Amino acid sequence: MPSTNDTVKHVEQTQPKTLWRNRDYMLLWSGQVISSIGTQASQLAFPLLILALTRSPAQAGFAGALRALPYLIFSLPAGALIDRWDRKRVMIFCDAGRALSMASIPFALAIGQLTVLQLFIVSAIEGTLYVFFNIAEAACLPRVVAKEQLPAATAQNMATDGINALIGPPLGGALYALGSVLPFLADAISYTASVISLFFIKTNFQEQRVVARRKLWVEIGEGLSWLWHQPLIRFMALLTGGNNLISAGFALIVIVLAQHMHASSFTIGVIFATGGIGAILGALIATPIQKRFSFGQSIIGTSWAFALVMPFYIIAPDPIVLGILTAAFFISGPIYNVVQFSYRSALIPDELQGRVNSVFRLIAFGGQPLGLALTGLLIQYIGIVPTIIIDSVVMILLALAATININVRNARPLA
Repeated sequence: MPSTNDTVKHVEQTQPKTLWRNRDYMLLWSGQVISSIGTQASQLAFPLLILALTRSPAQAGFAGALRALPYLIFSLPAGALIDRWDRKRVMIFCDAGRALSMASIPFALAIGQLTVLQLFIVSAIEGTLYVFFNIAEAACLPRVVAKEQLPAATAQNMATDGINALIGPPLGGALYALGSVLPFLADAISYTASVISLFFIKTNFQEQRVVARRKLWVEIGEGLSWLWHQPLIRFMALLTGGNNLISAGFALIVIVLAQHMHASSFTIGVIFATGGIGAILGALIATPIQKRFSFGQSIIGTSWAFALVMPFYIIAPDPIVLGILTAAFFISGPIYNVVQFSYRSALIPDELQGRVNSVFRLIAFGGQPLGLALTGLLIQYIGIVPTIIIDSVVMILLALAATININVRNARPLA
C-alpha cells in the first residue's frame, strides 16, 4: 500500500497542466466569483443604507470597523484551528452562516424592523466568519493547485476580484436604487452558490495530520515563531498592515466625495466599477511583472504607486475623474498581492499554512477596524480634504520604508 507521502506526490505529479483543466480549482474559483460579486454589491449598500438611516459618516465607519474587528480577535486562534479542523467543512459552515446573516437584513426590512444595531451585528458576524473562511481558503490553495501554479492562480484570483469589482458595485448601486433590500438578498444567494460549489470539490484541503494535538497556544506559537524568523515575510506583514490601515476607509472617502458632487448611488457604483477595470488590468500584468522584475522592484514600485495617486483625490472635480483615479489606484493592488502572496504561500510548510497565514493576516488586517473608524471620525470632524492629506503622508512614509528595507531589495527569486 502506498504511503500518504507517495499519494501526495502522485497527486502533485498528475496536476493538470493549466488552471482551466483543474476541475477542483475551477469549482473553488467559480464559487468565489459568484460570492464575491454578491459581497461587492452588499458592501456598497452597507454605507449607503447607514448614511440614509443616520446621516453619520462616523456610524458608517463604525459598521465597517465591526466587520474588520474580528481579525484582531480571532486571527491567531483561527489559524491554529484551521490547521486542526477540516478546512473544507469550515468554509462550508462559514458561507452558510454568512448567507443566513445577510438574509436577515431583507427580512427585517420587509417587516419594518431594521435597526442600525442589527446592521452592526451583521457586520460583526460577516467579519468573524470571513476570518475563518479566508484563512482556510489561503491554506487550501497550495493543495488545490501545484506550487508552480500558485502565481498564476493568485493572478487569476486577482483578475477575478477586478471583474467582480467591475460588476458588483454598479450592480449593488442599481439594486439599491430599485430597493434597499435587494443587494443584501443578492449577497445571501451568492453565499449559497459558494456552499454548493464547495460540496463538489474532491481534493483534500490538507495533508493527513500525524502529530498529536497540543495546547492551542503552543500551536499558535509555532506560527508566530516561523514568521518571526523570516525577516522578509515579517516586514511584508507590517508593510501590508500599514497600507491596509490607511486604505481601510478608502471606499468611505470615495463615497463621501461622490455625494458632495451629488452623484447617485448608481454613479457611485460605476466609480467603483472603474476601480474594477484597474484591478483587472493589474491582475493581467501581475504575472509578467513578477517574471520580468525582482520581488523588491515589484513591491517598491507598487508601494509608490499607492502613495502618489492618493493626493490627486483632493483636486478631483467630478465623478469621471474620481473614477479614473480609482482605476489608477486599483491597478497596483493585484500586482502587490500576487507577488507577496505567491511568495509566502510557496515558502510556508503545509502543516503551518493556517497558523502562519493567520499571523500574517492579523498584522496585515488587524489595523482595519481602527482605520475605518478613524476615517469616519476624521471626515466628520476635520473634513474630507485633511483626511486625504493625512492618508497620503502615511502612504509616502510606507513607500519610503519599503524602498530602504534591505530584505525587500535583496529578496531571492522564488525558484
